[in-house]
Amino acid sequence: MPAKEIVHFKTNIYEYLEALPKATQERLYRESATCLAIFRLLPSLAKHFVNALLFVEDPFLKKDLEQWIKPKGASKFEESWEKLSRLHILAEKEGYIIMNKTFRENYRNCLTGGGEHQSFGVPPSSKDKHRPENTIEYLDSYAKKQWESILHYMVGTRTKRPGRGVVNLLTESGLMAERHEGDEDPQITNKGFQFLLQDINTQVWAFLLQYLELAGKEKNPQSNYPSNKILKMDLVEVLNFYFLLGSLELGQDYSIDQLTPTQQQLIEDLAYYGLVYRRKKSSRRYYPTRLATTLTSGTMSFTKQHPGNIINPLAVKDMPTEQGFIILETNYKLYAYTNSQLQISVLNLFCELTGRYSNMVTGKLSRDSARKALMSGITANQIISYLTSHAHPQMKQKSPVLPLTVIDQIRLWEMERNRLQDTDAFLYTEFKSERDFNSILDHAYKLGIIIWANKAKRMFAVTEDGHPQIREFIKKRMKKNGPQAGGSSSKS
Repeated sequence: MPAKEIVHFKTNIYEYLEALPKATQERLYRESATCLAIFRLLPSLAKHFVNALLFVEDPFLKKDLEQWIKPKGASKFEESWEKLSRLHILAEKEGYIIMNKTFRENYRNCLTGGGEHQSFGVPPSSKDKHRPENTIEYLDSYAKKQWESILHYMVGTRTKRPGRGVVNLLTESGLMAERHEGDEDPQITNKGFQFLLQDINTQVWAFLLQYLELAGKEKNPQSNYPSNKILKMDLVEVLNFYFLLGSLELGQDYSIDQLTPTQQQLIEDLAYYGLVYRRKKSSRRYYPTRLATTLTSGTMSFTKQHPGNIINPLAVKDMPTEQGFIILETNYKLYAYTNSQLQISVLNLFCELTGRYSNMVTGKLSRDSARKALMSGITANQIISYLTSHAHPQMKQKSPVLPLTVIDQIRLWEMERNRLQDTDAFLYTEFKSERDFNSILDHAYKLGIIIWANKAKRMFAVTEDGHPQIREFIKKRMKKNGPQAGGSSSKS
């Protein structure tokens, strides 16, 4: 089969914001929590510009701002200015810098405590009688369970099937797809496998951005996604709530009464992803989980402080995520020092597992296991990338990290599959004369339905759709020139 091109998916919230119309950005800046979240997403130099100009009322020349930058930092200056311009936070007019008034006002309120205090969530007026003991630990466990259930479903682990909305979002986004009509469960795609290679924060944003993509769409007649769920939502309200979650306190409960109807519906969906916790659907309060509160704070420093926990469900338990756990030998044997069912399920996508122990699984890369992965759309480069990024520290001491023989063989297996293409066809043979054969072959070429031909053996194959046309052409020739004017056909 021909190689399947990887369909890239949006994982970067900044790129999404940058592409929004100016009017939509202006609406977003009306919320202080959103202004703070967007500020956190900016490069450090851009943050410096915003803070330096925030309380400057007099006109400020752009050339004066450029004087702050050393010559070697010119490229960073241009990059930061470009980002601020695309977000319409800063603009230049007649040589002077103009800051967006709405952003300035609400970001100031965020820093000084002025304006609408509900922008950062409102705690309920009463205490939660059902508040979980060890609240933060409980929320981490809940978020981990919910998010891992999605990842387990993607890699084919036999666990509880996620809710309909989650499954439909996976298929609508192209992370999973039905291989055959009538399949009970969809299977992971190359886009889905690429999704698994990302860190947890990127995965969550990819999911949330796909939610946004569907939020404003009209109902697709061929889509299984329920039209009364996330479709036709106000994108600004959805984005504002994402950013609100990123500014809330882990372990604190918040009231849903001040939220818009769109945001209240959003909470119900986000609970399936593990971003918020509600004891039951009728509850008037919610708890943001760590998946939500770290949305706009980045993940690297947090991951280092909490190795192997909810921030990276694919991390090896009790082992820093940077270390890795896979040893791959030149004879294609693989040793994975992990007891994570999720990691084992990922390996099973492209590896034949042969043994399992308390803290390790063994397996082997083979032609059959590689072909199984390739048939689902996973590419050779994705397999190599996964093995490299999760290689054991002993493997990473070598260069290259993986044995070259194994890398080459994985790519050869992919090339072997890509050079072959299965096509339903009809084979025509046993022509009595070369003249009849050439006449029919020429007609097939004119129709553009030839798949293969061998003039020496007087044989050719046509597409399944083209078979009726050739059959009618042969019947006409046989009526005119006799039975010897045709050949025999068979489906192949």
